Amino acid sequence: MLRISLEQWRMFHAVVEFGGFNQASQGVHKSQSSIHNAVRKIEASLGVKLFTIEGRKTVLTEAGEMIHRRSDYLLQEAKKVEAIGETLSQGIETHLRIAVDEIFPRTILYQALEQVSTQFPLVQIELNETILGGAIELLENDEAEMAIAPSSSKVGFSESLCHITFVAVASPNHPLSQTDRELNLEDLKSYRQIVVRDSSQSSKQSRASEGWLKAEQRWTVSHLYTSIDMICSGLGFAWLPLNLIENELKNGHLQRLKLSQLAQRTTQLFLSFKDGDCLGPVAQCLLSELRKSCLNLASPEAT
Repeated sequence: MLRISLEQWRMFHAVVEFGGFNQASQGVHKSQSSIHNAVRKIEASLGVKLFTIEGRKTVLTEAGEMIHRRSDYLLQEAKKVEAIGETLSQGIETHLRIAVDEIFPRTILYQALEQVSTQFPLVQIELNETILGGAIELLENDEAEMAIAPSSSKVGFSESLCHITFVAVASPNHPLSQTDRELNLEDLKSYRQIVVRDSSQSSKQSRASEGWLKAEQRWTVSHLYTSIDMICSGLGFAWLPLNLIENELKNGHLQRLKLSQLAQRTTQLFLSFKDGDCLGPVAQCLLSELRKSCLNLASPEAT
């Protein structure tokens, strides 16, 4: 059984916050006697002196400073419990699971998540980063409330969210980059292509190799950033999302290939969820932020 109530801890913190018993009385609208009694109760229960008087100032003792730090965590946790109770009573989700393809611009994703967190600071967000069919698979298996993927969902609602531009690139030191003439797709087949594996468990071989040119050499990796790193190191070529490699192109670690065709490709991304009526305020807020943020992304005609 706890010997000190939360209200007594609040009175102790009020004295520290307002700088004295009289000021705390006015600040929290309690009588001085009730505040004095609360502090004396804590001191008697713990066997320590919390305050000392220096001139006209009420100052924490060394023990009081330590107790203040520890009890502040206790009060903050109590506030969180109350906020969670209020959240539950209003039907607000306590967590949100999102599956997002790795090609989606991270700046837009982070800004949208931050806006949601600002409005709903207690919500726990679980982000699953996927490739190709992985996001839709998580959505259809009820392991995510919404998905951003290059394919639409067959069991829910999907809407076009944005278009992502891919460009053919290699390291400046790669033989393909050092060729003066214009390249064709047959030229590429003699060199190693870096392919990113579909993260869905049920992916077919054809889908897992999407974008593969039947190059004589192929390395398959699980993450886009592994592919970017390999290509910067001169280990192969690939079509990569322009939004993820802008810095590498600017600093000269990557170079666009001079292809006569398909030097640039565009992939459509879809925003999918099973039932809009079942989405809570947090999910609805994220949907709104994503739609608003993606309005300015380039369409295929603009690239």
